[in-house]
Amino acid sequence: MKDPVYFSNLNRKDTLKKLENESFDLVIIGGGITGGGIALDAASRGLKVALLEKDDFASGTSSKSTKLIHGGLRYLKQFDFWLVKEVGSERAIVHKLAPHLVLPEKMLLPLIEGGSYGKWLTSIGLKVYDILAQVTGDDKRQMLDKKQALKLEPLLPKKILNGAGYYAEYRTDDARLTIENIKASLNYGAVALNYAKVTDFIYEEDQVAGVVVKDVLSKEGDGITIKSKYVISAAGPWVDELRTINQSKKGKRLHLTKGVHLVFPHEKLPVKQSVYFDIPDGRMMFAIPRGKITYVGTTDTNYNLDKDDIRTDLADAIYLISAVNNMFPDINLEMEDIISSWAGLRPLIHEEGKSASELSRKDEIFTSDTGLISIAGGKLTGYRKMAERVVNRIAKKLEEDHNIEIKECHTDTIPLCGNDFKKYKQVKKYIDEVYGQIKEDGLSKYDAWYLVTNYGKQTERILSDYASFKNKDATLRMIRAELKFGIEHEMVASPMDFFIRRTGRLYFDIDSVRGYLKPVLEDLRKAYVYDDAQILAFTEQMEEELELHSNFSLERE
Repeated sequence: MKDPVYFSNLNRKDTLKKLENESFDLVIIGGGITGGGIALDAASRGLKVALLEKDDFASGTSSKSTKLIHGGLRYLKQFDFWLVKEVGSERAIVHKLAPHLVLPEKMLLPLIEGGSYGKWLTSIGLKVYDILAQVTGDDKRQMLDKKQALKLEPLLPKKILNGAGYYAEYRTDDARLTIENIKASLNYGAVALNYAKVTDFIYEEDQVAGVVVKDVLSKEGDGITIKSKYVISAAGPWVDELRTINQSKKGKRLHLTKGVHLVFPHEKLPVKQSVYFDIPDGRMMFAIPRGKITYVGTTDTNYNLDKDDIRTDLADAIYLISAVNNMFPDINLEMEDIISSWAGLRPLIHEEGKSASELSRKDEIFTSDTGLISIAGGKLTGYRKMAERVVNRIAKKLEEDHNIEIKECHTDTIPLCGNDFKKYKQVKKYIDEVYGQIKEDGLSKYDAWYLVTNYGKQTERILSDYASFKNKDATLRMIRAELKFGIEHEMVASPMDFFIRRTGRLYFDIDSVRGYLKPVLEDLRKAYVYDDAQILAFTEQMEEELELHSNFSLERE
């Protein structure tokens, strides 16, 4: 494989010109994990690919998940063995593709009196889980007695605890996984553009032959036409809107459910490791420690409001806090302990008579009479197989319509950008090396861990820029170096792109957002020659984001 290629927002005009003047085999609508996975799969098989996202990459569902690459243990209870087998097997593959970004995470499943999981059924279930997911070695499940469980997690409820299951999962940053898939696709000739909204389709002989796109960042709202043999909509919650534009919304439709996560300082919820636990209404929930914080989630409620304005409401916060306090009786979390949150939508396939939690997480592909291919549903963990299925469909069409054969899927062998590691042990060793380079400046081991688990070996580029900045504040120098990397190589165009999707700081280190928003805005101003009105708008947007993620209103009418 060639050296990684990074795309630059500084060439936005050139990218737009290329999109307008060239024809493509495939246009993908949607820059989330599904669209990014499809772009990499299709481009690596030799197709000429363009990916378009109406907002920022990963700004929808793909930055709002529980941020786990996991097998979906709860789907065993629904007898969805196929889904458990597929996503369970995918965990090890995605870890291999990006071991710095997809991190091993042991999960503790407490067994409590009157809980959802009894000891015998849990033991059998986890055994089946291991078999279906092809788990080997130390990652195989263990059954723990009460004493062993409390040793691993002293915060568990002693009075009602009977023991625990102990099994392996993986943790990730969903938005970074998305951006690295997109960047990897560029290494195979794909073109990707954020803030490019598809407003209509173009047709030849009643078949979709391209799209009309609005450049959202252009003050004039310029539109271009992009020609393509095929168009795939991987727009997540917006799939049905595009089907409506295409006049093909019939038959199956989306069913949107909202999932909310709350973030607490780790000292307020000091779990020693990830816990998957019962809540009183019969659902299950995660508590996951991550650096300075612990986050918990998630809710699963029907959603019919504005898809571009999804909020954590007071009712969501009360529900999650009550569930945590029920499982960890010595904690007593309160509303004021929340420091951040996120809320997102699951684009599931509607099934009559089923509740939000009962809906299948399987993906489905729809093809309209005019040839628009749409994909919806699915799980973060299964993104690579979803991409394979939809590109296989394109491959079949290419052979039938144009007598063109393309390669088989081989994304299981393509390392994502930043991965120069053979084993996870090398990731840990590299964290130590990075810490050795920054500790004399007063930066912590956490800072080294954060850099490596976000960027992998791309950290070298960031450290080089870090050394060139002259600010006395080492954290400011590092943030400026990250921002420079994001502007030049990851199409960062706003503080929201940077603080939310590229770094996760709004969720995992919200104080750094408050402390360094002003210098970030100044560097963005210089990079893009933004005027005072644009900087003021960004400031107001970011202040609103800070407010929305840490203070909650009653459910809107």
